[in-house]
Amino acid sequence: MSVVADQVLVESIRKALELGKRRRFKQSVDLIVVFRDFDTKGPEGRLREIVFLPKKPPKEAKVCVVAEGDMALKAKEAGVSVYTKADLQEFRKDRKKAKKVAQQCDWVLVRVDLMGMAGASLGPALGPRGKAPTPVPLNADIAQLIERYKSAVWVRVRGQPQVMCRVGTEDMKPEDIAENVKAVLSAIENRIGRQKIAKVIVKKTMGIPVEVPLAR
Repeated sequence: MSVVADQVLVESIRKALELGKRRRFKQSVDLIVVFRDFDTKGPEGRLREIVFLPKKPPKEAKVCVVAEGDMALKAKEAGVSVYTKADLQEFRKDRKKAKKVAQQCDWVLVRVDLMGMAGASLGPALGPRGKAPTPVPLNADIAQLIERYKSAVWVRVRGQPQVMCRVGTEDMKPEDIAENVKAVLSAIENRIGRQKIAKVIVKKTMGIPVEVPLAR
């Protein structure tokens, strides 16, 4: 049994979507999972999972690629920003350019043989933003990976006994957002166990938090 019942989850999401004023921008829907008896400095505090949401939000994650040759060409054909060895060398000289990449890119997919350079040039800018270069095998289908990561979210603990991540946008169906919430909760349960979950909350970016009753 899941930590929350399906229908209860859908109704809670529907309520969260209805609460709060309309804004001039499309609001995200966030999931907050609060833990109990959780040691943020112990092994469980290193909770850090990539979850691929089953229902891709209209507001996709911005994916960038660091590559050379054929992989770089295919990434460009997929319509994403591509950076090469020459760019990485430039980023080491000009930290402002590296910070701009870190601000613009949610995911930076790096051909595995360029990880060392990417870590040195982009790592200092990505780290403080909770991002990191993601290695990609030399023979990977980069177009397929780009499409997958457009629906990816980090599920991680950052100092507090909780995780927070985006699970959709306010124009999505509550049922689709619920599918994404369940995917995140499943990843958390698999890592630390259901008994550690104290609260599950859903909210719009500028909306009122709605606590989802836990299943008994």
